[in-house]
Amino acid sequence: MDAQAFWDVIGRYNQTTWPIQIGLLLLIVISLTAAFLHKTVWLPKIALGITNLYIAVVFFLIFGTEPIQTYFAFPLYIGVGMLFLWEGIRHRGSKFTPFNKLQWVLLGLVAIYPMVSLCLGHSFPQMVVYIMPCPIVSLSIVVYAAYRHRNKLLLALLTIWGLTGVKSFFFNALEDVILLICGIYCLCLLISEFKRARKA
Repeated sequence: MDAQAFWDVIGRYNQTTWPIQIGLLLLIVISLTAAFLHKTVWLPKIALGITNLYIAVVFFLIFGTEPIQTYFAFPLYIGVGMLFLWEGIRHRGSKFTPFNKLQWVLLGLVAIYPMVSLCLGHSFPQMVVYIMPCPIVSLSIVVYAAYRHRNKLLLALLTIWGLTGVKSFFFNALEDVILLICGIYCLCLLISEFKRARKA
């Protein structure tokens, strides 16, 4: 997939779906606010599950034009979305802990994703916005890190996509360095979970 095809998909997706994107963004913000207030702490998992499934179907299956989007990205995001929904239902009582300093920094990086895209010379619709694959996985990693119970398969899938942030250097999408940073952090979380399980 060349850089122009990459940005063409983004442009068509943003131009067509921006009203739905606003609705999903509001759902995520409301769910996170509730979790920070220690109410319905399971709701961010449900919101992220729905959003990841939406990206799988709409961004990759409907707007995608390349085999890698259909046969790699689509099933990966389906897996992430389904696991988030499972976690939200099965472990709805899992404790949501306050963010540490590193998590706040990562959340700040995710928050400036569109601004970085604009500063790099992109403009709507061919720019990175919040309800897109890379910002959503970055946000998913940061939010999921705040839960006491973490599913290792879900962390592994998030890590796989997070590390694809290396593509930022090949598709003129340097904003996805944020994704790569979050992916490395997720890899550290995954390793930590395996170590904790081995000790247990």
